[in-house]
Amino acid sequence: MAFAPILRRVSASKSLLPLTRLAVASSFSSRSLQTGASGDDSQSSPPSSIAGYHVSSGGFMRGAVYREPNQPLTIEEFHIPRPKVNEVLIKTRACGVCHSDLHVMKGEIPFSSPCVIGHEITGEVVEHGPLTDHKIIERFPVGSRVVGAFIMPCGTCSYCSKGHDDLCEDFFAYNRAKGTLYDGQTRLFLRHDDSPVYMYSMGGMAEYCVTPANGLAPLPESLPYTESAILGCAVFTAYGAMAHAAEIRPGDSIAVIGIGGVGSSCLQIARAFGASDIIAVDVQDDKLQKAKTLGATHIVNAAKEDAVERIREITGGMGVDVAVEALGKPQTFMQCTLSVKDGGKAVMIGLSQAGSVGEIDINRLVRRKIKVIGSYGGRARQDLPKVVKLAESGIFNLKNAVTSKYKFEDAGKAFQDLNEGKIVSRGVVEIL
Repeated sequence: MAFAPILRRVSASKSLLPLTRLAVASSFSSRSLQTGASGDDSQSSPPSSIAGYHVSSGGFMRGAVYREPNQPLTIEEFHIPRPKVNEVLIKTRACGVCHSDLHVMKGEIPFSSPCVIGHEITGEVVEHGPLTDHKIIERFPVGSRVVGAFIMPCGTCSYCSKGHDDLCEDFFAYNRAKGTLYDGQTRLFLRHDDSPVYMYSMGGMAEYCVTPANGLAPLPESLPYTESAILGCAVFTAYGAMAHAAEIRPGDSIAVIGIGGVGSSCLQIARAFGASDIIAVDVQDDKLQKAKTLGATHIVNAAKEDAVERIREITGGMGVDVAVEALGKPQTFMQCTLSVKDGGKAVMIGLSQAGSVGEIDINRLVRRKIKVIGSYGGRARQDLPKVVKLAESGIFNLKNAVTSKYKFEDAGKAFQDLNEGKIVSRGVVEIL
């Protein structure tokens, strides 16, 4: 079936009257009783600060919903979600357009449905969950600007306790496996019948979203909401790959295969880390030309020449110290492993269709000490503030990295453009 993510509007009412704060509280309280929320949640009233935030439908919001593979996204109306302990309610300002969402929408990666997609956000803090740690409230006061990472660490599991937020047990066991937060429940409920809708990460393609506070970092006033949304996935993923998997050192040579949002971010991060030869590989000339402005010292069009041979030619026959695969295809997996020098690292960050298998020459792997390393993302508590600093200082050029902007109503068009290769670097949906 052809992929057709054209947005449809699903509305319970054509005419929506703004609710008073009392009515908002009533809708929250009623829903909590229906869904078995904790007593603390049902007794807590929305903060008065909510009245200062505009929502298109008073006590309700809109979100972009995925229901079935290769079917249009739908704009549907929800109760404004409420945070629980150590969680934060965000008024979403922008959400990035990522291939991970696209994989879900095409049915290539299994995920609970219906769900609100989107996992790369900026916004403003509206509310803290009941009994939230006072240090979280001090760091993210109501009204503060924040950016959210797609990996939302629980902070207490065996991996998080060792600083490995990218392997958080609860994130994978609950969010990626069940589409919920870490009490096993979603925060999203439809307006018309209170039925639950799952969350891909925080479910960021919506006017409001809830995320664990451990997945947030402050966003300085100097950084724009729209472009900064990519910090939470594209740049965050690239930073994790460069800093922890590749361990890029000044003077290292690197090849990046697949110059989309994450791959193009890898170019900028590699340059920031002092890499020497930075080789961009893709099959689209427009993406390769853009790569030159992002730090690439050489470009290779794999549709016109043998990418592995060209990489070896550029590096004097040796291959690169690090090759990064940012596309998620068996062919590029093999190109990545063949492009590294003896003792080099092949870093895999591109997600693929479920069940895809990459091949590697076992004897070369063993004899030449080739390292094949997977990298899913960064470590939110450590890395997200560092990524923000790179952007704040101008070392990472955000405006140059975002090439397409869309209105919220055009989210379906954004993913259609992504699927057709029309977004050169990264696209962002503005939810202002």
